[in-house]
Amino acid sequence: MSLWDGKDITLTRRHFLYGAAGVAALALLGGGGYVYDHFIADDEVSEVLAVPEDAVLSSDDCTLIDDPSTVLRVATQRKLPFGTIVHASSDEMAACLLPTESASPLTQVGVLSLADGSLTTVLKEAVGASEGFQVFDVRATTAGMVWVEANILKGLWRVLAAPLTGADLGAPVLVAQGDGAWQMPTLAAVGGYAFWQEMPQEEGPMADEPSRLMRAPFGSGTAEKLYSSKGTMATAPYAGRDCVVITPRAERGKSYHQLTRLDAATGQTTDTLVLPMSMKPLDAGWGPAGFTFSFDGIYNYGGGIRNLGTYTPIALPGSDLTGLDAAVAYDSAQWFHFTRTPVSAPAWCGRWLMVRSTNAVCGVDPTTMEYVQLSLENGATDYGDVLASTGSGSRAVTFSNIDYTPLNGEREKHTLVRVWEAV
Repeated sequence: MSLWDGKDITLTRRHFLYGAAGVAALALLGGGGYVYDHFIADDEVSEVLAVPEDAVLSSDDCTLIDDPSTVLRVATQRKLPFGTIVHASSDEMAACLLPTESASPLTQVGVLSLADGSLTTVLKEAVGASEGFQVFDVRATTAGMVWVEANILKGLWRVLAAPLTGADLGAPVLVAQGDGAWQMPTLAAVGGYAFWQEMPQEEGPMADEPSRLMRAPFGSGTAEKLYSSKGTMATAPYAGRDCVVITPRAERGKSYHQLTRLDAATGQTTDTLVLPMSMKPLDAGWGPAGFTFSFDGIYNYGGGIRNLGTYTPIALPGSDLTGLDAAVAYDSAQWFHFTRTPVSAPAWCGRWLMVRSTNAVCGVDPTTMEYVQLSLENGATDYGDVLASTGSGSRAVTFSNIDYTPLNGEREKHTLVRVWEAV
């Protein structure tokens, strides 16, 4: 059987970054399982997040720790080709989209060990290279890798996955493909599973189709639908240590977005949180005390949760919101608000909430109200440091493009990846 003859082909979506030329975004065209369908048009939603203003602490009141190295240290660092994009959802390794110096392939895929900084190229070109496809995005765990290939001239894309053993990539399997009627798929990888979102183009011929979160075990071509929602989801899927977070429309209200946590192994929904009507998060994730989310705008309603920035409930010593009734736990929790303009979803490095804003990455301890700003290396471009990590772990990964010529020295042009650990 040809690689493209699988019976479990599905259509999917994605906004994506392309590292080879440093382009931030490229607008391209467009089985069974534990399924939740949300097609109710009624806008009556009874359990919506309601947090009073006096229950929210602000980063404006935090104390700056002048020397970041006293609380967060660089454990490992590695220079990679200029324009590399890095994604890390575990403490062990990161997937790297590596630009080349040729037109074909434009990019390759490597896996980076976070322990010693060693890099292995595991995919030297797209599986569909002979058909004009290039690799555009990738995610990986120690168990497997999922990536997107696209032929932008023909408006086609494919999602492939393969098991990963150390630095040895197994046989690629096609799990999804689509054309301009569907957005490029957004990816996540958790444990032994590949995840991607299927979303139709809002003005395209498939606009009335639902959005879906899909899953496939690494090494299998069988794709299953885990969750579907009428209308587009607000954010890309977020990879936690053992979960995936998505933002479909609420079960009883198309004007409400519902943060939804799914167990990566079982596919079952384990927590939900409905935001006030018409509030649309820029990113959503998961931390020690439950959901985190951010807004890139300001609302004139919503009580304590309505301003630009990143929000997370505070995990006080001895407390754990996970598993409690969301409508009660989140309403009664104390929240922390990082007030700077959000750029990407946050992550956790031990007790430190890692947040990127503008061109720098900060670490914040909401329980002590202290923060640090990670230093930028000489020659960092205006884009600054990028937070590569998601979820909670003992390490956090950042990367930045460096273009620097010291006095009487040779020009430095590379992507610097740094792995941080709490002191």
